[in-house]
Amino acid sequence: MSFPLRLKSCPPSIIRSWILQKKPNVRNMSSMAGAPGPRPASVVLLHKSLAPDFEEFCHTNSGPLPLLGRSEPGRWASQTLSTVPDTRMDHPPFCKYEFGACTGSLTSLEGHSEQLKDMVTFFLGCSFSLEGALEKGGLPRRDPAGHGHGAAYKTAVPCVTIAGFCCPLVVTMRPIPEDKLERLVRASCSLGGVQGQPVHIGDPELLGIKDLSKPDYGDPEVCRPGDVPVFWPSHLTSLEAVSSCKTSLAFTSAPGCAVMTDLQDTEAPAGSLTPDKIPEVHRISQDPLHYSIASASAVGKIRELETIIAVDPGNRGIGHLLCKDELLRASLSLSHAHSVLITTGFPTHFSHEPPEETDGPPGALALAAFLQALEKGVSMVVDQRALSLFEKLVEEAVEQGVLKTRIPILTYPGGSAGAARALLCGDGDPRSPRFDHLVAIERTGRAADGNYYNARKMNIKHLVDPIDDLFLVAQKIPGISSTGVGDGGNELGMGKVKEAVKSHIRNGDVIACDVEADFAVIAGVSNWGGYALACALYILNSCEVHGRYLRRAIGPSRAPGGQTWTQALPSIDKEEKMLGILVRHRIRSGVSGIVGMEVDGLPFHGTHAQMIQKLLDVTMARM
Repeated sequence: MSFPLRLKSCPPSIIRSWILQKKPNVRNMSSMAGAPGPRPASVVLLHKSLAPDFEEFCHTNSGPLPLLGRSEPGRWASQTLSTVPDTRMDHPPFCKYEFGACTGSLTSLEGHSEQLKDMVTFFLGCSFSLEGALEKGGLPRRDPAGHGHGAAYKTAVPCVTIAGFCCPLVVTMRPIPEDKLERLVRASCSLGGVQGQPVHIGDPELLGIKDLSKPDYGDPEVCRPGDVPVFWPSHLTSLEAVSSCKTSLAFTSAPGCAVMTDLQDTEAPAGSLTPDKIPEVHRISQDPLHYSIASASAVGKIRELETIIAVDPGNRGIGHLLCKDELLRASLSLSHAHSVLITTGFPTHFSHEPPEETDGPPGALALAAFLQALEKGVSMVVDQRALSLFEKLVEEAVEQGVLKTRIPILTYPGGSAGAARALLCGDGDPRSPRFDHLVAIERTGRAADGNYYNARKMNIKHLVDPIDDLFLVAQKIPGISSTGVGDGGNELGMGKVKEAVKSHIRNGDVIACDVEADFAVIAGVSNWGGYALACALYILNSCEVHGRYLRRAIGPSRAPGGQTWTQALPSIDKEEKMLGILVRHRIRSGVSGIVGMEVDGLPFHGTHAQMIQKLLDVTMARM
């Protein structure tokens, strides 16, 4: 594979003045944070036979390895990347690698002139301007004298492998006070553009970093009370890449050193970031601590979805239950999830068979369809008595094109906390959760007295398995988050807003669900909440800012809104088919009890079709 970025070589005199001189124009960059003017670059020198693969490796993993340019074989520098004379040097500027091992530090490469004739020099952008961006944002340096260089850590996140280049992502870390987090993240993006965007905010163990006090490179940073660890991709990933290829000879810049090039490192003009580039930071988990980011435009669209589904066609008073940004945080958390367990089923029609209602299953399967499109694991858990029914619903949903493929359907008859852990975790070990997000959509929820009630205060406990236990146990397992979607306060997960339910919802003092979810999504009809979650996931995964954060700035970016994603969104046609499937199985409307094309007493053609179209219009609008 060839790439268009090639730079003209410079004259031999410049080559000698850079590579071979005893005091090369290489700076210790630890004290250069944010300095205006020439742009720093780290260098990698490899045999010409490895150059095409390393160039592709850099382009594929451009977050930690932003390639500024490369020389032709035997031409070790370039006119465009001419160096700036500076003889300040605190330690040897080059590292020598032999067969994957760093075998020494060099003040010059004078003794390797013959080998250099067959080598290619790569110039990689450095992240040293980050500290300057944070200073301009109001965060003083922790090391004002600038004697050391910042901490960098090898992660458990693999870069995309190209030929013999196979290595983990290396990241730098800077503690940031929580109350300044968003402002300083924006400052780093303003100065560094896409390269200034962090790749993780929160618990270092989510990157596989066990101990912040033991960096792999540089000097440790101390997180003080109120600080949040923030991580950026590091060009030091190149050292791991060079080591991984085990070539007989290679050279790199030493950690903390860089060549100064004549490319200007300029700050973006104030206010130049457009809404699709401005990052917003939102906490999605406390244990483990985890923040996510998305662009301001994506966040605005999801907030619009939240407003649209919050209409109250039944005049139940659900406006009192609303908490801002629950849909946003739920969808951000789901976007990071790898495997999701969905539950639904509200047997309100206890005198009929089946007792289920038409609200819940359509929203659950609409969400499942989009999670499938994102290639996440999806399973459902339902009441044992309804297992056969849901198996048929899923089978017919696949036949009708509502779902791409079948999803596993589980049951949970209850028993003990150990039984719940056994379902949620591999071998019942809380350190190995099988699911990292639980979602309940119009699932009957346990009240404070241990019973389950419909809106009319009828106890339907005899029809309900204690799936609530899974949500209760999940609260004690780090790494599992949960979302509840409801429209009346008696649904699983609505325990988060139970006081408002008791105060403002008819019969709320009896029917209010007592079991919380991390996120409580309120909708006029619960199906709408499922549709909105699917749409929000589409928006997030079409957002360049969020997508880069998800993939840790490694690997190719995903095409926004690919055809598979678009086809997986809820649509009027698919949801009409799904409701038709429910009707064929004699599942009834929740309010009227009618077997027909309605949900909660509201007709599909008109009310629900119009809601679906509104959600799609917001979702598909350009960022």
